[in-house]
Amino acid sequence: MSHNLELREGAYIISDAHYSPRRPELLALIKDIYSKKLQPPQLILMGDIFDALFGVVDYTYEENKEMIRLLDTIAEDIEVIYLEGNHDFNLKVIFKNIIIFPLALQPVTLQFDDKKVCLAHGDFDGKIEYKIYTALIRNPFILSVLKYIDIALNHLIINKIEAYLDKKDDCKELPWFEYFIKNRFKNRFVCDYFIEGHFHQNRSFKLSSFTYINLAAFACNQRYFIVKLKDDRELLEEHQFSKEMQKMDAVKESVDDA
Repeated sequence: MSHNLELREGAYIISDAHYSPRRPELLALIKDIYSKKLQPPQLILMGDIFDALFGVVDYTYEENKEMIRLLDTIAEDIEVIYLEGNHDFNLKVIFKNIIIFPLALQPVTLQFDDKKVCLAHGDFDGKIEYKIYTALIRNPFILSVLKYIDIALNHLIINKIEAYLDKKDDCKELPWFEYFIKNRFKNRFVCDYFIEGHFHQNRSFKLSSFTYINLAAFACNQRYFIVKLKDDRELLEEHQFSKEMQKMDAVKESVDDA
């Protein structure tokens, strides 16, 4: 589906950072964009950027408030597109300046010169049981009920969810992945590239009608992607926000604060 948006050369694409105070790696990169040390013309967030951020459930905002503030401020200067994931949804009540695409509006088609690029978090076509679950958990009324139950239990529900998510292995290789994708996308979608996250595989291959790209999870080795030149067939260039860069930023912050 088209929303009259363009994919811009040099855009940064980040997927599956699963940010939380216990996974702080993304914050340094976002701070560099905020301070204009890095200056992408567009920022595309492919879902599960936060490990747990649910619109309506205020308690999930608390430990994420610095990241929320930085992203919304960045969006005052450059276009920020956010495709909701299964860990971060109902975000329109949280972000004022960011273009939000909920699950129901994915995949999203962006134009890149004469090419069509489809973007999705990756969980848009789950089985019927999953679709029912996602519809229920995103329902504002149901979320409000869960919010007040969680408050009554002194946030036992959200704390248990976060403790479980912290222990998950987000970097597993899926040996069946290529077979699964080729069957999943058979005779579907008219585009030149289909980009999604969710599966954390950092793999791409040519299908019958387009090139499929599954992004690396930023949570695994801090990898993100930059859109390359319009005549480059590879489309995306992989980058790593290294620990050395993070240390340099931390030293600079300590000097500035001194």
